[in-house]
Amino acid sequence: MERRKTRRVRRAGASAVALALLFAGTAAIASARGDGHEVGEGGARVPGASSADAGFARGMAVHHQQAVEMSFIVRDRTDDEDVRRLAYDIANTQANQRGMLLGRLDLWELPKVAPGGEGPMAWMAGTGGHEHGGHGSGGAEGASGTDGVLMAGMASRSELKRLGRLDGEQAEVFFLQLMTDHHKGGVAMAEACASLCSVPVEQRLARGMVEGQQSELGLMRDMLAEREAVPRP
Repeated sequence: MERRKTRRVRRAGASAVALALLFAGTAAIASARGDGHEVGEGGARVPGASSADAGFARGMAVHHQQAVEMSFIVRDRTDDEDVRRLAYDIANTQANQRGMLLGRLDLWELPKVAPGGEGPMAWMAGTGGHEHGGHGSGGAEGASGTDGVLMAGMASRSELKRLGRLDGEQAEVFFLQLMTDHHKGGVAMAEACASLCSVPVEQRLARGMVEGQQSELGLMRDMLAEREAVPRP
């Protein structure tokens, strides 16, 4: 009973963070000027196509899309109320954040694909031309040999297929393990943006993602323990 109470408290905290992120993202988009040259209350210049701001927006949009996909998969593989509720929260939050990120690229009039064949994690190196902590070489076409893993923490195509074949507690455990890896990769990306990005609203969104996903990491660790399982090494 105490463990379930703790889990409810964690979930309530994660939901509150998610709502705060949605309001912050809406305000961020609303504050962008319509002239295509300046954004944010500080009047900062629009970042370049190879900037950390643009790289983070592109990369995290892809990262979030897979989290939404995994959440929908597990929803149909288990009847457990807690796992289904967590999956719904993740899908709802990350789908909305993905819309914000793509919206910023539209406001900046920047491409949604990395320029010049850059990898999706190149922006994290601060050089605009080298990978940092990820897999693949940018875009699905460049992912041969990586089983579709483009960025740190992302599940492979084989793992997604396996999740779709499992049922009940096996599906719950594997989903929680995959999403734990996914969140850890997402936190690393968001922390990098908080340090490297130059647009204040983008930095604030990234810091909010770190807070929200770290809260969910604690919740998922507890849910795995209830199923006598642990995060993957």
